[in-house]
Amino acid sequence: MPRDNKTALIQKIAKQAFITFKDCRSANNGDGSVVTDKFNELISLVTSVRAKDLKIIPPKNKPSSGAAAPQSPPVTYMHICETEVFSMGVFLLKAGTSIPLHDHPGMNGMLKVLYGKVNVRCLDKLENSLPVPPLPALVPLQTAVVWRSVLRSVAEYSENSGPCLLTPVRDNLHQIDAVDGPAAFLDILAPPYNPDDGRDCHYYRVLRSEAEPATGAKVDQEQLGDKKENEGWLLEIPQPEDFWCGGEPYPGPVVSI
Repeated sequence: MPRDNKTALIQKIAKQAFITFKDCRSANNGDGSVVTDKFNELISLVTSVRAKDLKIIPPKNKPSSGAAAPQSPPVTYMHICETEVFSMGVFLLKAGTSIPLHDHPGMNGMLKVLYGKVNVRCLDKLENSLPVPPLPALVPLQTAVVWRSVLRSVAEYSENSGPCLLTPVRDNLHQIDAVDGPAAFLDILAPPYNPDDGRDCHYYRVLRSEAEPATGAKVDQEQLGDKKENEGWLLEIPQPEDFWCGGEPYPGPVVSI
């Protein structure tokens, strides 16, 4: 059956996301796996989306300073839609800013750059079978939550790249850095964050750096391998004080599910 070319691309993406993720098992009931054909169709649609499809206009000029103004949020979010199955919106990062290392408990996700470039560093938690390393002096031992981790990939994405993917068991933690100016990306999470269902967002600090390539290089797990030098430790921390997310209106086509 031919596609309906009159339907906005973002509406098609939303419909396919609902179809793809509606039968996903939660973190408590399985691994959150999806049907491959449905997932590939969603990837195809997301790969083709551009800023103009959402009526988002990239900044024309780079700021003279590499950092955001003191009272300006480093990151803003445009809400598009949310159901019990998935959420979708756009994150906009100012030049020189980052979304700190954080997790997505029991969730699948897609990140598709709309303009600019981002560097994404992906990790996963491992079973804590090794002795915990010495903690920084400022960390109270009775409140510290430490996880053994493995670096999965470090990659740079632009509007011409396919989406960056995460699952409940693979590439679930990531840090996102704007590269050489501001950037924006479409973000799909399934199911959405919901603290009442055990899907709260947690932030982390790397206690021992994993071996990783130079910034800007694209390296996947096949290249990294499963060597011990790619393992490290993560300390769960409060949301960093220098990071907060503001909101701004979404200017694109209305999406209904």
